[in-house]
Amino acid sequence: MSDDAAPWLIVGLGNPGSEYAGNRHNIGFMVVDLLAERIGGKFKTHKARAQVVEGRMGPPGPANRRVVLAKPMSFMNLSGGPVTALRDFYKVPLERIVAVHDELDIDYPTLRLKLGGGDNGHNGLKSMTKSMGADYHRVRCGIGRPPGRMQVADFVLKDFSSTERKELDWFVDRAADSVECLVSEGLERAQSAYNG
Repeated sequence: MSDDAAPWLIVGLGNPGSEYAGNRHNIGFMVVDLLAERIGGKFKTHKARAQVVEGRMGPPGPANRRVVLAKPMSFMNLSGGPVTALRDFYKVPLERIVAVHDELDIDYPTLRLKLGGGDNGHNGLKSMTKSMGADYHRVRCGIGRPPGRMQVADFVLKDFSSTERKELDWFVDRAADSVECLVSEGLERAQSAYNG
């Protein structure tokens, strides 16, 4: 398969299980759920320990891309295993992998897109980078820092506050738009349109 025919692999990072569904740490799952809805797909279990949807994204014509949307079903700190298995299965070059994840160092609800870089203490990214290297795209969904003395782990594993929830649908929608723009039009265009 030529690189050009290879799909994009869009990975939402999160923790499986209904008790985590509304957590800040699960915004990546929320974004790929919305993308799956937009392309009319239903998640199916893949042997790579992930839920996947295959489909096409973007406007009709040359900017229309084959995509695989994925939610690793390992816990966050083991995301690298399922993502690497999906990469190998679908023969996806590293620069066509997009991780959608929560980011503490960016205020809520701000987006930043980038290619490569460090993991900034994010266990999902740490696991992916250890498995594959760092040169994949990231859609960083700002959740801000924990208030007061709250531990980071407690903060990311809590649901969005009622105030945050007022903007959450808009934020998830915008993050999904940014992924579509990245896949169809490239990183620079997506950064100039969506980076907050």
